[in-house]
Amino acid sequence: EAAPSRPTQAAPPKLSIAVRPFANMSGDTEQDYFADGISEDIITALSKLSQLFVIARNSSFTFKGQNVRVQEVGAKLGVRHVLEGSVRKSGNRVRITAQLIDATTGGHLWAERFDRDLTDIFAVQDDVTQQIVGALALNLTDGDRQRLAPEHSRDTEAYDYFLRGRELWHRLTRETNIAARDLLQRAIELDPTFASAHAFLALTHGLDYLNRWSASPSESMAQAEEVATQAVTLDGSNPWAHWALAITKLYTRRHDGAINEAERAIVLNPNFAEGHVILGEALYYSGRSEEALESFARGKTLNPYFPDVLLHFQALAQFQLGRYEEAVDLLMQRLARNAVTDVSRALLAACYGHLGRFAEARAAWEEVLRVNPDYSLEYRRKVLPYKNPADFEVAVDGLRKAGIVQ
Repeated sequence: EAAPSRPTQAAPPKLSIAVRPFANMSGDTEQDYFADGISEDIITALSKLSQLFVIARNSSFTFKGQNVRVQEVGAKLGVRHVLEGSVRKSGNRVRITAQLIDATTGGHLWAERFDRDLTDIFAVQDDVTQQIVGALALNLTDGDRQRLAPEHSRDTEAYDYFLRGRELWHRLTRETNIAARDLLQRAIELDPTFASAHAFLALTHGLDYLNRWSASPSESMAQAEEVATQAVTLDGSNPWAHWALAITKLYTRRHDGAINEAERAIVLNPNFAEGHVILGEALYYSGRSEEALESFARGKTLNPYFPDVLLHFQALAQFQLGRYEEAVDLLMQRLARNAVTDVSRALLAACYGHLGRFAEARAAWEEVLRVNPDYSLEYRRKVLPYKNPADFEVAVDGLRKAGIVQ
């Protein structure tokens, strides 16, 4: 399946890069997680450099397994350079090949092959990162060098569990979330100081809370905060840990704390698309929608194939600012990508109510109840973390104008 089309950038920034998922050459598809994990860790390392513009994992991975020319990848992602390669894991040995390509010309800037023991995998990742920095002629500060230091466990078995768990977490389903949590807990049992494993374990509890997958959502949130706090304590320079803690603070209505944690994650990783998005959410729920829109826009730039829920958050911010037509446009874009969303249909009905388009408001509300007969304004009033509860009532008022609620 081809990647969705998007406008190309005429002149990508000179110091911009995307990392294509490294090909798994092990002859065993069950080893995909390992090649993907190596790719993701290299993305994370490069993302910490403020001199570089680095495309987020989700967008880079859009091209996984596709026979697409490097020039096309560069054009669609808006970058000048593409890193690609392969991983072959056999027993206790690993071979990694990597090449850095100028996506505008197709020319190779650097290529290398590494044959190492599996215990040296962290050193190989560090080597790849350092050589890319050299090939791009980046001038690193001492702070940059500190940020580039490997942040994960030196225990290879714990790292393997972590890679498996993180890969499953990215799939965002109830079943894979449960499996991810089990694997991440095993990683922590083997290495209790593994900050990244704690961070992603916290995120599994956060997903349970946000999706109401657990018997006690409040207990899931308490577990998420406990583990995220532990991750930050273990490694205060881990952006994922601060991101996880930002989520827990936002949904427990500690807005200033959430904003601080999100900003800290972005300082540590300026290219952290998810960090910019959670900052936008925290700003929106704090009633600071103009600033929220700036954060959402940055998140979209770093992650061109962004998840459709981001359109909903942009629409919420526009709605809060009274720009109902702009909100409608964003909501229609989301519905084109996700036909089964109830929340975007509900917000659409509220927009139409404020615009005086009452028949369209009632039709949109009928679709809410068709998609989710159990949709509850009362539940959303209770769980959405508005700093000022009156902000939620603006949406209810739009529904009231259209005669949908009393």
